[in-house]
Amino acid sequence: MSTAQHGNGAVRETPDRYGAFPRLTTEQLHNLTPHGERRRTTEGEVLYREGEPFREFLAILSGTVEILQDHGDREERTMALHGPGRFLGELGMLEGQAAFDTAVVREAGEILAVPVERQRTLIGRDPVLGDLILRACLGRRYLLIGLGAGFRILGSCYSQDTRRLREFAARNRLPHRWLDLERDKEAEALLRRFSIRPEETPVVLWKGDRVLRNPSNAELARLIGLPTPTAKDAQCDVIVVGAGPAGLAAAVYGASDGLTTISVDAVATGGQAGTSSRIENSLGFPSGISGGELIERAVLQAHKFGARLMVPAQVNKLTPQDDAYVVTFTDGSHVRAGAVVLASGVRYRRLEVPGIERLEGISVYYAATVHEASLCEADPVAVVGGGNSAGQAALFLAQHASGVHLLVRGGDLNADMSRYLVDQVERHPKIEVLLHTEVRGVSGKDKLESLSVEDNTRGERRPLRAAALFVFIGARPRTEWLRGALALDEKGFVLTGADARAAADATRWDALGRAPLLLETSLPGVFAAGDVRSGSVKRVASATGEGAMAIRLVHEHRENAGNLVRDRATGPERPQPEADRSASRR
Repeated sequence: MSTAQHGNGAVRETPDRYGAFPRLTTEQLHNLTPHGERRRTTEGEVLYREGEPFREFLAILSGTVEILQDHGDREERTMALHGPGRFLGELGMLEGQAAFDTAVVREAGEILAVPVERQRTLIGRDPVLGDLILRACLGRRYLLIGLGAGFRILGSCYSQDTRRLREFAARNRLPHRWLDLERDKEAEALLRRFSIRPEETPVVLWKGDRVLRNPSNAELARLIGLPTPTAKDAQCDVIVVGAGPAGLAAAVYGASDGLTTISVDAVATGGQAGTSSRIENSLGFPSGISGGELIERAVLQAHKFGARLMVPAQVNKLTPQDDAYVVTFTDGSHVRAGAVVLASGVRYRRLEVPGIERLEGISVYYAATVHEASLCEADPVAVVGGGNSAGQAALFLAQHASGVHLLVRGGDLNADMSRYLVDQVERHPKIEVLLHTEVRGVSGKDKLESLSVEDNTRGERRPLRAAALFVFIGARPRTEWLRGALALDEKGFVLTGADARAAADATRWDALGRAPLLLETSLPGVFAAGDVRSGSVKRVASATGEGAMAIRLVHEHRENAGNLVRDRATGPERPQPEADRSASRR
């Protein structure tokens, strides 16, 4: 986005960059008109405000509209200027979040206002219009992130809570800006302006007057408009724990099959895939797709079919209850579900190097998103790992850093990295591949300045200049809360199918007269999909397939057990003819 340009007294629109500011065709506007209302606008009229939920999809028919950041504040700035044919809003409009900017009429004219809920339905029916709006909203979101728009996180780089809030914002792809108490002069001025004591930090500032002192992730989520568990979510047909590719696929297929479906995640939608800068081998995207865009598309698809996604919502207990299960959250709330799909994925392993903890979140990272990349512009960085995640990160960071050192413990990139990535990495002029290399130490007072690396074939060590370190050295499953509840393998991954039966009490299955289904765990009606499952293929495509398959197996379990979790007021579900059910699952 850029400030509106003036030439010879005329005001010019912000150029359409990266498809973020497309113009609707006459036909598209004509098709939208019956679903909304035409409304005259006046100069200075506020169409929507930063921090408030979107209520309407607005298309400009005549006149111009200015998009502002920090409207009414001393730091107000123009982000964009739009004219006839363009529409307003960004990703928050599609996902029920609050607006991250303010729209003000600059030149009076006319707009077409369509209620947001109706617009979401129309997007689902018209793939061309839907793709145009989705791409534009995604582009605008990433432009906002790159410009440091949105709320501000004010805190010390040494604070664990500051790191927690920054990670939550980055993983959920929320526009924000971090002000470091240790370095930013603006931070001290803001402390005085809002009468904030240092011990009250970190704080979140938004709209000039909203101040959250060391908020929890859930409190920040409520400020932004992210859905969190409520009393109305007390029961459902299926609950999906985890919202990465496997979890989102299960949510999409569950909801599209007519099951009341809730999907929850402790941190963010997307899982590890959501942090991938580029996925080149995702089926159907020949030019590749960013992890963020792939996930946002899945989120919108799940919403379209009626799935309820809740973030953050951390599960800490799974309890059988009659013919269903109770999933309990860390805040004490719970959901009763007829079936459970475990898709909680994995978390990256931390690098065991002395002194590295103090630099984590400051210049040592376990993800490579736009947020982290923006912090190391024009500096050399190092990436540790020899798998696809490390290769993707190296290629992405090479677009920002002056150089990338890819540190690989083994002697062959082909051992764990896809061939197409190996080719790109080896050809890239800004990437240096160092085989047989391990990190032994880190140096730097307030941030990383250099590494001590060792050639593990000769035992020789040398310093390596790096302003940031990105670590991708494998992962461990997010199953701590499941220990003792169901069967896990020696590494903590969830056992399913024949492996689950072998590790469980056989009498439970004998009483049912059947063995565990392919993705079923040692608990009947509880399924596992994606990276969290023992023996799974750690790929986005396979995780997506398993998420969809898990829902098919949920149907099979329900047909055998006959369990439906329904509010008594709604009565029993009317059985669906088998032919119809088969068609709906394709």
